[in-house]
Amino acid sequence: MSDDLTREESIKHIASIIKDVKFAMLTTVTDEGRMHARPMTTQQIEFDGDLWFIGGKDTEGVHDMGQRPQVNVSYSSPDDSNYVSLTGTAELVEDRAKLDELWSAFYKTYFEGGKDDPNVQLIKISAHGAELWEGPGKIKGLYELARGAVTGRRGDMGNNETVNL
Repeated sequence: MSDDLTREESIKHIASIIKDVKFAMLTTVTDEGRMHARPMTTQQIEFDGDLWFIGGKDTEGVHDMGQRPQVNVSYSSPDDSNYVSLTGTAELVEDRAKLDELWSAFYKTYFEGGKDDPNVQLIKISAHGAELWEGPGKIKGLYELARGAVTGRRGDMGNNETVNL
């Protein structure tokens, strides 16, 4: 990605990388000032600058976001050699229409009362920036590593970009 990309183009590019990643790691800051990452299920809606998750009101992560809303969300797709780290602000949202849109049977495992469980909490992350690492893919990456080992020259191992959103 270049500096010439618009915000919309950057968002579309990030969306193309994270769209098939099933789980993200959401990092919050605890009451003790420590960073704590936990896996969260990626919602099946296209990234538009905001990320949505469903969590439990009684969890440490939701508590942390209520106290310190600055978070990081990381996506990893090792088979494609693609990685994204998003920084943003968390907001705890009560919105039945959005919950209906995001809900799937998967969540019944976590919430006995389904969508009506009083512990269900929508989490909206408004992204402010991102860092992306895009590799050449597994086969080309192995080739570039081998070529570098033989020639002593650095191979094409992909791109690393930082964008403001």
